[in-house]
Amino acid sequence: MRSAVLALSIVIAAAGCKPVADQTDRPETALEFPLPDRPVSDLGSNEFSTETARDAAGEAETVMDLAEIELGTTVADIGAGEGYYTVRLAKRVGAEGRVLAQDIDEDALERLGNRVEKERLDNVSIKLGAPDDPRLPERSFDRIFLVHMYHEVQEPYAFLYRLWPALKEGGQVIVVDVDRPTDQHGIDPLLLSCEFERVGFELVTFKDRPELAGYYAQFKAAATRPEPQDIKPCRGPELGAAGGTGKAAN
Repeated sequence: MRSAVLALSIVIAAAGCKPVADQTDRPETALEFPLPDRPVSDLGSNEFSTETARDAAGEAETVMDLAEIELGTTVADIGAGEGYYTVRLAKRVGAEGRVLAQDIDEDALERLGNRVEKERLDNVSIKLGAPDDPRLPERSFDRIFLVHMYHEVQEPYAFLYRLWPALKEGGQVIVVDVDRPTDQHGIDPLLLSCEFERVGFELVTFKDRPELAGYYAQFKAAATRPEPQDIKPCRGPELGAAGGTGKAAN
């Protein structure tokens, strides 16, 4: 009987303890930033859906219209994968615009490079990123696209912190994602807003759009950003109060 009580006590104690985050496999460059207090999706396919199906739904055209992409715009396509947005952005911004396609998958970038060369997209450049750093040049982009990929970012606070300086004055970050748990390839809009705000962004626009199979969110850089050690991760109970602004319609 005594051993059974002891075993039950151990189970109860364990249930009341929050597991310590594993720091051993984190990039050294991310250690000064907090880990997200939520699951992170495994890296999925670089192909969210077939390009034909996405075009039939009007996805890219809708997003580019909402983001006000026009001739001469400078855009970064983060998590570019096979280049669905990259090639369409390149055609939209024209010869006077620029598109930087970035991914952490070297094989995907090699395939994208072949596609860019085949389609003679001279206004596209390709760059390898890191899990905690998009490695973008400072003050260079009118728009930065994060389409169906933010929920896979392993170090979201470090990643967003290093994304912030890449925007030109008036530049904005475009997020397309799905409202579902972060370990199921999506993210709650409240949680998305909270994480962006904690790192120095402000929500500008939020729209539910069926043609995107999810939602569209647009953020701008706030006047300042916190120091890495001052960033507090968003937690569930906070999201309905001070943790995030929620959905903002434009």
